[in-house]
Parts: sequence; C-alpha cells; structure tokens
Amino acid sequence: MARAAVPGRLTWQKATLLSAVTETPTARTLVFDVPDWPGHLPGQHVDVRLTAEDGYTAQRSYSIASASGLEITVQRLDDGEVSPFLTDIYDIGQPVELRGPIGGWFVWRHTDPAPVQLIAGGSGIVPLMAMIRSRAEHGVRTPFRLLYSVRTPQDVIYAAELRQRARDDRGLDVEYVYTRVRGSRVGVADVNTHAWPADFKPAVFVCGPTGFVETVADIMVALGHDARGIKTERYG
Repeated sequence: MARAAVPGRLTWQKATLLSAVTETPTARTLVFDVPDWPGHLPGQHVDVRLTAEDGYTAQRSYSIASASGLEITVQRLDDGEVSPFLTDIYDIGQPVELRGPIGGWFVWRHTDPAPVQLIAGGSGIVPLMAMIRSRAEHGVRTPFRLLYSVRTPQDVIYAAELRQRARDDRGLDVEYVYTRVRGSRVGVADVNTHAWPADFKPAVFVCGPTGFVETVADIMVALGHDARGIKTERYG
C-alpha cells in the first residue's frame, strides 16, 4: 500500500487552533494542531494565510514561539489584514493555512556551547522565547542573558513564564528596560551593563522593530562585539 506523501515545509497545509492564551491586551499566543509537523529550530518562522469568502487571500510571517509543537504569538496591528483576525476573532477548532518552518540563519542550536545574548524589542521576544524554552527542554546549562525592551510592565509578553524561568532556570538572567516608564530607549549603558562582554564571544540574537535592531547592533559592535556573531531579525 502506498504511503501518503508528507507535506514539504514550503507546502501550504491546514492547521487547527487547539488553544489560545491572551498575553497582553494586544498579543495572543496560538497553539496549533498541525498534521505531520516536521519540527523546527528556535528562531524559525511560519507563513500564515487567510482566505476570504470571495477568494481574497492575505498572508503574514510569524516567528515560532515554542520549543516543540507549533505555537506563535501575534501582536495585533489595528490596521493589519491578518493580525486582528488572529488576535480577536480566530476561535478554537477553526482551520488556517500555514507553511514552514522557514529560515536557517537566525536560529540557535542547543549543542552550541557559546554563551547566548538575547536582546528583544516588543514582540521581538517571540523567537527568543523559543530559544529560552528549547534550552530548558533539552536540559542544557548554556549561559543565557535576555535584555527585553518594552514600553511598560503591562506590555511584557510571557510575563509570568519569564518570572518563573528567571527564578528556576539556572544560568538564565532576565533584565527589562521599560522605555515609556523611564522616557528613553535602550542605550549604550543598558547594553554595557546587562549584556555579556565582548571577550566572552557570545552568540548574539537581536529581534524587534527595524530602528531598535539597528541601534542595538551598532551598540554591540561599538562595545567590541564581532559583527559576524550578531544575528538580527527585524519587522516594521
């Protein structure tokens, strides 16, 4: 008897929403049931496609938040075509089309022994959270530092889990910069204080809005980090 073909990672396939968690007033985590999900590396993403009754389609890319299985966290953009549906309307049991996992550069492998520096701006925490979760899932003790820039404490995605992991996951350090509270963005002093020094030769992952990512990457280089060791992912 012939075996059914397994969908390729760039083939659109149907997924079903298993559960959802409200992270902040504008962010929602979606947990999918995906037949034949091939697994992924932390830092990869998926494309999600919606099709209207008249046949119109819209698609967006979303970073994977989970270490295993498939979860994404969507930040609602009020003028967006896809995110308002996924955060406010999309319900348990409903199907959606997706393809992936996609990407092979902005990824962390748990076999890499180098210290890891994660720097997130806003919803840029999502792929970095996948790395934190993968570290725990594989039981490795690679030293991790996370510097998370977000407007206010109420805007922190995964707030409860990050508190728990900062307390219980040995070798994980988490620091926050609340830009709206203090009235300034992440600067040299923040990175110099909370990031690994350049002579530790950390693997650096920076994710967030374009301006934030460019600023942080420039700061890291100015502090002596090798630009080749800085991986960036940006949006907006």
